[in-house]
Amino acid sequence: MELAMIGLGKMGGNMAQRLLKGGHRVIGVNRSQEVTRQLAADHGLVPAFSNQEAVNALISPRTIWVMVPSGAATEAVVNELGDLLSPGDTIVDGGNTYYKDDMRRAAALDLKGIHYLDAGTSGGVWGLAEGYSLMIGGKPELVERLSPIFETLAPETDKGWGRVGPVGAGHFVKMIHNGIEYGLMQAYAEGFEIMHAKRDFALDLEQISQIWRYGSVVRSWLLDLTADALAKDQDLAHIKGWVADSGEGRWTVAEAIDLDVPAPVITLSLQQRFISRQDESYAAKLLAAMRNEFGGHAVKTE
Repeated sequence: MELAMIGLGKMGGNMAQRLLKGGHRVIGVNRSQEVTRQLAADHGLVPAFSNQEAVNALISPRTIWVMVPSGAATEAVVNELGDLLSPGDTIVDGGNTYYKDDMRRAAALDLKGIHYLDAGTSGGVWGLAEGYSLMIGGKPELVERLSPIFETLAPETDKGWGRVGPVGAGHFVKMIHNGIEYGLMQAYAEGFEIMHAKRDFALDLEQISQIWRYGSVVRSWLLDLTADALAKDQDLAHIKGWVADSGEGRWTVAEAIDLDVPAPVITLSLQQRFISRQDESYAAKLLAAMRNEFGGHAVKTE
């Protein structure tokens, strides 16, 4: 099959390479033209230097896969494609879009006869070699028609991907996937911090992570990656304890509130990320001051 990939960043570029290796014809567009030229020279990508050029290079019905940052960037690209494409063409959003935006965009494009799929995509930088987990929302017949693309991107043709519901469902499921990820990561981080603090045992954290990788009920790919990080430096002295969040954790917590579903682990793991960004906590200062006022407990001064 053929498709255009708009956005050739780390994940988009790797996805394009995986598709090319699978025998698909891929037209690529990227904000940095040098990236497009490099992928063309190294991997056989068909280069295009505008969305219009990419659309013109495809035979109807066209398929455009959008892999640009969620929010304003995706909105701009989808709006432009809505003016460039024809009835019967399909846009696939593989980024981390908020699912309600998918539903709104799909409804607007449907008035023009343009199809829309939302594909929640997981795999990160390892997806090129290992394949991507794909959670797809949209009409069953569209997913079936584009299945050769999904089968190539997935870890196996019949594993790691699937249609999970109508438009919006793909990114909804990916949102929850990332919320769960927050909780798992926080649990690992806290457990290893407790062991790191137990200095009298002189624990080898990299060794422990390797033991847990085999046979343990807590084994996972996240643990594999943790072991890799600890092998480099158990004290993580080169890393600042500042943790970003890309939006999905916040959306998951907001959805839990809207649905009256308790989600304390995911919610607290999100709050912990906020705490990590504070060089100094005013709240912690106030707690120390209160303890001093009611009990005369000592405070540390600067």
